[in-house]
Amino acid sequence: MQIVRGLKKWIELYKEVHDATEELSLAFEYVKEGVTSEEEVNATYAHTKTLVENLEFRNMLREEADQMSCVLKINSGAGGTESQDWAQMLMRMYMRWGEAGKFKVSVNHLLNGDDAGIKTVTMQIEGDYAYGYLKGENGVHRLVRVSPYNAQGKRMTSFASVFVAPLVDETIEVNISQACISWDTFRSSGAGGQNVNKVESGVRLRYQYKDPYTGEEEEILIENTETRDQPKNRDNAMRHLRSILYDKEMQHRLAEKAKVEANKKKIEWGSQIRSYVFDDRRVKDHRTNYQTSDVTGVMDGKIDDFIKAYLMEFG
Repeated sequence: MQIVRGLKKWIELYKEVHDATEELSLAFEYVKEGVTSEEEVNATYAHTKTLVENLEFRNMLREEADQMSCVLKINSGAGGTESQDWAQMLMRMYMRWGEAGKFKVSVNHLLNGDDAGIKTVTMQIEGDYAYGYLKGENGVHRLVRVSPYNAQGKRMTSFASVFVAPLVDETIEVNISQACISWDTFRSSGAGGQNVNKVESGVRLRYQYKDPYTGEEEEILIENTETRDQPKNRDNAMRHLRSILYDKEMQHRLAEKAKVEANKKKIEWGSQIRSYVFDDRRVKDHRTNYQTSDVTGVMDGKIDDFIKAYLMEFG
């Protein structure tokens, strides 16, 4: 049914563009005969152009993983309270974006900051093409502002990293070695509920991963405190692990593709992708050079123009 829905959407979009171009051709003929005005032709042209651009934009989302939901993780950088506050602001930005786009947004794991903000959060964003839209958000996000946590009112620079992985389902084959998995349980932190702080419903999954291409080894650590049901948290943690391993395979394929297409910019984890300069009323993406002065709108989740600029250039 998912495949059918996808194909049906492409057919509908094609028909919409086809009908609009036909209407535009007729409008050119009618204006010559004086039947319609130039203003009406211009409006028809603008409408048709928008439809074509939207179809081109959707055509940037043709990879296997693009149509999937995603897991989005935010980590605060060095800098204590200021960076932790910035991480929470980013969390709110993506949640507002998801809500506006009718995506289902849930928090799998949240670790609060020492005084304010958050140290880390893992969110699940479910809906068609969630990963395709957000995959360009991978990287380091930089904030420049006069810090409310600095008594001298100095301008501060803070960093937070964002990691996005496709949320794979049972139709995607991912090899997981059970021998490499170990589990811990812990008590969930937070206020409220008879169960909180009493039952060890939180789970911590450790996976000893060995890169099949480079031989490098690393430990993948996943914590899940989404529900008070430990089995459900275990299932969610395993689903998150599948997503991470799938993403690692996808990143390898992309790296191989990048070697062939060496003329394209290389986007790597850890690179500074965007700056949010509050005092200058400017948010700029360093990969596409797209920028806006609507800082408030961006922090309220209006990041579609950044997403579109990235996908049109790198999709």
